[in-house]
Amino acid sequence: MTDSLSKESAPGRADGGRDPGALPFIAAAALAAGAVALLLGLVLGGSVTARVIPGLPDAGALTRWGLPVSRHVMDVAAVLTVGLLLLASVGLPSAKGRLSTEAEGLVRAASWTALLWGVAAAATLVFQLSEIFGYPVTELVGDQITSYAGQVDQGVALMLVILLVTAVALFGRTATGAPAALALLATALVALLPPPLTGHAAAAGNHELATTGLALHVLTISVWAGGLCAVVWYALRGGAELSTAAHRYSRVALWAYIGVAVSGAASALARLSDVGQLFTTPYGLLMVAKTIGFAVLGYLGWRHRTVTLPALAEGRRHAFLRLAGGEVVLMSAVIGLAVALARTAPPPPREGTVDPVREVLGFSMPPPVSAQTLLTLWRPDLFFILLVAVLGGLYAAALLRLRRRGDRWPLGRTVSWAIGLLTVVAVNLTGVASYAPIMFSVHMVQHMTLNMVTPIFLVLGAPVTLALRALRPAERRGDRGPREWLVLALHSRFFAVLSHPLVATALFVGSTFALYFTPLFGYLMNNHLGHLYMSVHFLLVGALFFWLIIGVDPAPRSIPHLLRILLLFVTMAFHAFFGMALMSLSGPIAPEWYALVERPWGPTVLEDQNAGGGIAWSFGEVPNLIVLAALFVQWIRDDERTERRRERHAARGGAGGDSDLDAYNAYLAELDRRAQGGQRRE
Repeated sequence: MTDSLSKESAPGRADGGRDPGALPFIAAAALAAGAVALLLGLVLGGSVTARVIPGLPDAGALTRWGLPVSRHVMDVAAVLTVGLLLLASVGLPSAKGRLSTEAEGLVRAASWTALLWGVAAAATLVFQLSEIFGYPVTELVGDQITSYAGQVDQGVALMLVILLVTAVALFGRTATGAPAALALLATALVALLPPPLTGHAAAAGNHELATTGLALHVLTISVWAGGLCAVVWYALRGGAELSTAAHRYSRVALWAYIGVAVSGAASALARLSDVGQLFTTPYGLLMVAKTIGFAVLGYLGWRHRTVTLPALAEGRRHAFLRLAGGEVVLMSAVIGLAVALARTAPPPPREGTVDPVREVLGFSMPPPVSAQTLLTLWRPDLFFILLVAVLGGLYAAALLRLRRRGDRWPLGRTVSWAIGLLTVVAVNLTGVASYAPIMFSVHMVQHMTLNMVTPIFLVLGAPVTLALRALRPAERRGDRGPREWLVLALHSRFFAVLSHPLVATALFVGSTFALYFTPLFGYLMNNHLGHLYMSVHFLLVGALFFWLIIGVDPAPRSIPHLLRILLLFVTMAFHAFFGMALMSLSGPIAPEWYALVERPWGPTVLEDQNAGGGIAWSFGEVPNLIVLAALFVQWIRDDERTERRRERHAARGGAGGDSDLDAYNAYLAELDRRAQGGQRRE
């Protein structure tokens, strides 16, 4: 299979070349399948059935049907945009970072689908407003639309989508480089997230699991389905690099399929109270139908990997096109079912006492905090489970590749990486995660661990160095594979600015003050996405700072050891001042939030906040000692390497063994020669 990636394009056309007549047929069949699945799903779910409720207005049939149709068009356009950009940026070979003519054509096509995506999002916004107010679309006024788009979460989410995809549509008209196409792909992926983060998932009982699961589901299914559509479109237009594109997509599709399976299971677990609801409720039946379609698609993907891709590598395209065309049609039907599922209300939770804390947090108030509950009251979070699994799995895979190649890797780095991942587990999947939203002191333990402990061990694990050693260079000269993209990112101007010592230190220190001494903390605490943002931000800025101080991986600039020590002591002083400032506050931070999750036990909010300030003031002692020890060890080793280098130079016959001294002696000799020449002329 690897050899097929280096084949020239000619075999890819051996048994068919362009087949433009099949493109409209497959497109029409896919649209019809999606429309039929959407219609059946809407009828089964009952979301288009007129419900007359006395005293409440009815938005009318246009809104009942227009909203799911516009949402379906929006989803299809989003999938196509992501797929076209994915194929253009990483699926097709590039020459020294410049897109090929075919890849540029894919980006131009993506700009048109992004435009359709934006128009459908605007229509969805209007229909949503009509449904919420119960007014027909024709009776809505401009002030209502602007107010909804700027103040209501669902409206703001759609406005973000419109702005992001408009940028993709505009810049996609002129993009010619692979980095630009990759940036457009990243923008399109971000544009997928706002609607699911404000839909049914955000209101589910276990909304942490539901929100993360749905966001992952949308991302992975868009990559999977969009990539397939793009490859089929490219094949029917006689793409010269079809074998390469199909093999590269196959690798991405496998991981996307796994992501769809995991996220789908998480979403079902968050919305269904028992397995019986799968077969006794419209929501469950639609989920079963979607799962069956998903399983069939998985089988077709397996057939691709075992039958059609080897044939495609030999120049036989028809088997691939037949199977892929049918796969696109089935996938369109699954997307139609997904839209209908999103329009169907999940089954109500089991009857019981209304728990206001559960409504806010997604879980009930935990018992009084103790060492036992912190260790035993596990709180699974899909995001951090996947984060630890992916980071640990990639590191292990890289180690395995080095071992097979006969290369050695320091055991200490592996142990350090494992400790770093264990600290992520300790503060995000145990009782710490359960108490952090309701106790500021526990939240501060979580913050300080992610910001000052986890990054130390992760950067000492040297993941970038390991990746550069494990990843293979691109097989084609001038093309970019994962290794080339990593090197490009490390040498980019953006990364050079971000890794400047002053910038990294300002982010490390300033973000802490900006979070806790502004309304930002209260805003972020009010939703699960805000919790994730804080945790990821703390982890990233901490990793950036400690990478500059004690990192083993290559950096854009070399920082003297004395300056590293100075930066470390400066941040220590600021963290101590931050803790003292917290303890001196006369009122609680984010009082509205802590009123929503008021505890019937333990210290008051202000007392707990003072304890959190004390933790912030004293927490950095042990991590800073670890950093200082690592820094001094690195300093000694650097000096030893420099001395050995000088000794080797001297042993090879260098004048004195010191290049700087040699240059200075040569300079003095040149001055002496000139002076003697001047004396002779006199």
